[in-house]
Amino acid sequence: MFHSVLVANRGEIARRVFRTARALGARTIAIHTDLDVQAPHAREADDAVRVTSYLDADAVLAAAKEAGADAIHPGYGFLSENAAFARAVTDAGLAWVGPSPSVIERMGRKDAARDIAVAAGVPVVPSYRLDEDPQSFAFPVLVKAAAGGGGKGMRVVHSAADLEPAIAAAKREAAGAFGDDTMLIEKYVERGRHIEVQVIGDAHGNVVHLYERDCSTQRRHQKVLEEAPAPTLTSEQRTAITDAGAKLAASVGYANAGTVEFLLDATSGEFYFLEMNTRLQVEHPVTEEAVRIGGQRADLVALQLRVAAGAELGFSQTDVTLDGHAIEARVYAEDAFGGFLPQAGRATLVQWPESLARVDHALESGQIVSTSYDPMLGKVVVHGPDREAARLALVAALDHTVVLGLTTNTGFLRELAAGAAFRDASIDTAWLDRTEVPAPDPAPARELAAWAWHRAQAAA
Repeated sequence: MFHSVLVANRGEIARRVFRTARALGARTIAIHTDLDVQAPHAREADDAVRVTSYLDADAVLAAAKEAGADAIHPGYGFLSENAAFARAVTDAGLAWVGPSPSVIERMGRKDAARDIAVAAGVPVVPSYRLDEDPQSFAFPVLVKAAAGGGGKGMRVVHSAADLEPAIAAAKREAAGAFGDDTMLIEKYVERGRHIEVQVIGDAHGNVVHLYERDCSTQRRHQKVLEEAPAPTLTSEQRTAITDAGAKLAASVGYANAGTVEFLLDATSGEFYFLEMNTRLQVEHPVTEEAVRIGGQRADLVALQLRVAAGAELGFSQTDVTLDGHAIEARVYAEDAFGGFLPQAGRATLVQWPESLARVDHALESGQIVSTSYDPMLGKVVVHGPDREAARLALVAALDHTVVLGLTTNTGFLRELAAGAAFRDASIDTAWLDRTEVPAPDPAPARELAAWAWHRAQAAA
């Protein structure tokens, strides 16, 4: 195992990786910008090094050398899927906690990944060429960027007349976000469910899946609630989709944690490969809470570090089982009932429901939140013996999640989790884009805020 691990990230994911690295006996190293000099992840690490930007690959590598790191964990976002950075890390003699740079390159582009999936016998969404006559298309179609992800550079098009302006808009967005405006056109599944398979492989040729997650509750391609296992899959569908994910990963010699995303057509029951994320996902905690390996709770970060150190996984597919149900809610600094605008300011009081749920967060009372970075403040994750027990536990946990002085989407999440559509597992990937979630009654919210304030004062 490694002596010192630098996390090339910030916020809750840096703290999450530190937790496991520390438990394994490794020294933890943070990087931070001037805005984050007092952030929890920078304070908690054994060592912290200032960088000008989390995207400055040279500065991050220099920080690793300065602090004596022997491994770099990229977290998610920022440089996590940057093949050039991964190669620079390994060229510098450090361990990269992720798949090889060549695999990142191959799977990081949607067009190349699609070809690999076809060669591996994994079903893909029917597609069209950009030079085809749009009058021959079966609308609606999805125009999407070949590079990048996160919902950027994507447009749903319902008619041939709308195709050209949609492509132009998606190209502009993709060029700005990824420096690459290459586009794909695919069939758009209107009542689709987003199912993703968690895979883990090692450098010795072993690849297994850790079952699947359902991330259908999303807004404009940004995930809001995630759960494991997927509630609508039959046992036959579960076997087929998880086997397909592991098969695809094995076909490229995948070593480390990754996620294979699929779109499930709720009408036909068919599923199609979408893309592969060559990193740890934001929503990995639901897999950790719902999956057991040899009867023990999964720790994906521990597996990542183990594999990056050259060890074998040490278990086989038959050792992987499901246990109950887990759901995660992403808490954002945004006004969900005011156009989902990002929010900034000082959180005067923060009360996380840590006695009721697993909470991976990076927000404390008195902390200033900036719009310079991703607005996610934390993740509230619950586990129950079945889905309904987990859902009710999530509602209760969100009832006890309080942030004063800063607007968050907690009320929105609570209403969504308590609603009939989520209860019945009938939400598809476009549901939130066509449905308005009602604002909660402000009276209970005021009572809860008052309770949290008095509790904090009593504790002080």
